[in-house]
Amino acid sequence: MLLSLVVHTYSLRYWFPATIMLGTAPAYLLSWGAWRLLSTVLPARMYHKLDDRLYCIYQSMVLFFFENYTGVDIVIYGDIPKNKENVIYLSNHQCTADWIIADMLAIRQSALGHVRYVLKDGLKWLPLYGWYFSQHGGAYVKRSAKFNEKAMKKKLLTQTQSGAPMYLVIFPEGTRYNPELKNVIADSQAFATKEGLAVLRHTLTPRMKASHIAIETMKDHLDAVYDITVAYEGTLDPSGRRKPAPSMPEFLCKECPRVHIHFDRVDIKEIPTEPLFFRRWLHERFEIKDRFVMAVDWIGFSYAAAIAFGGFMGYKRKGSVMSLMAGLVFGGLSAYGAYNISNDSKDIKVSLLASGVLSVVMGMRYKKSGKLMPAGIMSGLSLLMVFRLLLLTLA
Repeated sequence: MLLSLVVHTYSLRYWFPATIMLGTAPAYLLSWGAWRLLSTVLPARMYHKLDDRLYCIYQSMVLFFFENYTGVDIVIYGDIPKNKENVIYLSNHQCTADWIIADMLAIRQSALGHVRYVLKDGLKWLPLYGWYFSQHGGAYVKRSAKFNEKAMKKKLLTQTQSGAPMYLVIFPEGTRYNPELKNVIADSQAFATKEGLAVLRHTLTPRMKASHIAIETMKDHLDAVYDITVAYEGTLDPSGRRKPAPSMPEFLCKECPRVHIHFDRVDIKEIPTEPLFFRRWLHERFEIKDRFVMAVDWIGFSYAAAIAFGGFMGYKRKGSVMSLMAGLVFGGLSAYGAYNISNDSKDIKVSLLASGVLSVVMGMRYKKSGKLMPAGIMSGLSLLMVFRLLLLTLA
């Protein structure tokens, strides 16, 4: 009985906001439809102005649930311009909640109504929303050889020629990065190797077509590109391995306490237009994203800091230069090993060497002196680190 009550209470966290958001969608579409009919005899600029206003009202309600209702802490690195701009928003893609992150940034510029999406073609069949996103100025695209370049250009030109403000959201990876989909990650890395690009470990290799066409088509209409990197807190397990990012229902169930967003504004004039150079530029931006969202080995870095601190305290209390040197050398090795593990959880060689040697040396010192501080504690920590590293190779 108690378990059933807990389960129902937990599900209400999602169903309550979802019912309101979906329940008000038909009324919103009816209001928009009435305006669409009335505006057929009016200039396109007037239609877009009220359409953006209606969209802003609905999305503000959606954002209330995703940001205020959940109580999620939004941490932004970088300065968001105070004034509205015509921009392309490029971001890494991990889950359906990424759409909401774009809204969270847009509303901070009072540009929520201007948000439009480039989405994969299959989403146009999404009930209610799928058709409206296209009417609001979004574009649906197919991948690879099926990509319709002319259709996308036509859609974007129609928007810009009518003077519609633009906050165009694109996820260049084309699909979500999910650490459980090993084949998708392997294919993405193989493509990067084939193209002579750096292999990414925590994002997928970006595809350039949609982004390049959007920038080329609207370059005279755009002010900048917003390069966004999103990292969801709680997507690392105790061993430092990546877990899937939260879906929209999980987000509404308050399973994500904090979202880290790195914001970088790139002036449109700084972006290369030639396809080869644009591909390199885009991939370099994703290399930066890859480092930002990498699965940081915090345990390894903490262990390295403890070693260095122990060496410093030995020098401060007893004037032991040997303790200081050992702390710096083994602390540095352990930090380097933690960096390697952050990039590849199987790359434990340096960390295993440092912790293995320390566990033996400090163990012998503890056996000889019988003192718990520092030899006993450091030998115990090092031994635990050895076991942890071996477990990482087996996971």
